[in-house]
Amino acid sequence: MSIAWNAFTPASALIGGAIIGAAAALFAVLNGRIAGVSGILGGLLRPQAGDIAWRIAFVAGLVAAPLAWRLLAALPEIRVDTNYFTLAAAGLLVGIGTRYGGGCTSGHGVCGVARLSPRSIVATLAFMAAGFATVYVACHLISQ
Repeated sequence: MSIAWNAFTPASALIGGAIIGAAAALFAVLNGRIAGVSGILGGLLRPQAGDIAWRIAFVAGLVAAPLAWRLLAALPEIRVDTNYFTLAAAGLLVGIGTRYGGGCTSGHGVCGVARLSPRSIVATLAFMAAGFATVYVACHLISQ
């Protein structure tokens, strides 16, 4: 294994993290809600009166942000080294995991950990451990 040091970009990672943290904090302060994407999308699947517009605006912002960035600079190259079946299986497993975990990485990992929620800390440790184990199995046990 080698590290591509030319791809090591701590400044952009710190700036991106600060923007995500500020956006999540502003969302909580201004709306009194947690910026958990799976919960926001889930609310669109079972809509309640007066609860749809902000959810649609949030999701539209997620879609519009890379489109707006594209006007300013080139989007990074996206390279996926797997087949559609594996992608579909991974998406299904992530969906099941967010359901069992009561939230996703944005809800637990960004918002919950920042609030020192014990439940979110445990959930974040669990999905990080599962991610590490998955990468290890896929890269070191299966691909050999």
